[in-house]
Amino acid sequence: MSGTDPGPACLVVDRRVPPTPPGLLGRLERFMGPGKTRAESAVEAAGVGLGAVLLVAGTWSTGALRGWSGLQFAVAALIALDLLGGILTNATNAAKRWYHRPRPGARRARLLFVSAHLLHLAVVAALLLDGDPGWFLGTAGLLLTGALLVEYAPVPLRRPVAMGAYTAAVLTGFFWLTVPAALIWFGPLFFLKLLVCHLVPEAPLADARAGDGTADS
Repeated sequence: MSGTDPGPACLVVDRRVPPTPPGLLGRLERFMGPGKTRAESAVEAAGVGLGAVLLVAGTWSTGALRGWSGLQFAVAALIALDLLGGILTNATNAAKRWYHRPRPGARRARLLFVSAHLLHLAVVAALLLDGDPGWFLGTAGLLLTGALLVEYAPVPLRRPVAMGAYTAAVLTGFFWLTVPAALIWFGPLFFLKLLVCHLVPEAPLADARAGDGTADS
């Protein structure tokens, strides 16, 4: 073995939550997850940028955007950016440390975060799906049922339960809660952000050789 070969990574679990400043900046850090590294931020930015380019190119290629109003374009764009950013943010070590730290009311806080996204469904149904009540109720039911299944599953089973709930929700959407071609991305991204990225508890891993795992924050 070469003397410069660093060998296999020595992974450790780093659950330390760094302090946050007071005021608006502190609230923003706590919402995103305190202690996010520059590397995590760079991956988030790159992922959101790539996802946005693919979404624009893909939806434009369907031709289904013709006839949309400026308001509909704006709503779809804001929701898409929220979902893309949320998928990546909730998958970071910083978010896992924060949202899954042991504290009173942690489960309630996570479920409230998920429930707040019913507003997304209401806006999509009202402005992009001509007020379709069946789609709204069906998608809301899948979201809330999946969230409860994940949160109340034994901890070792939460990841596979989340994957099962995600798969069921996406397939149900494809076959029974259909949307126009310009919105086929919504269901997979929506449920990925909430059922998998936000609700699944995962150990925030760091490479012990890199120091304390937070030096790059």
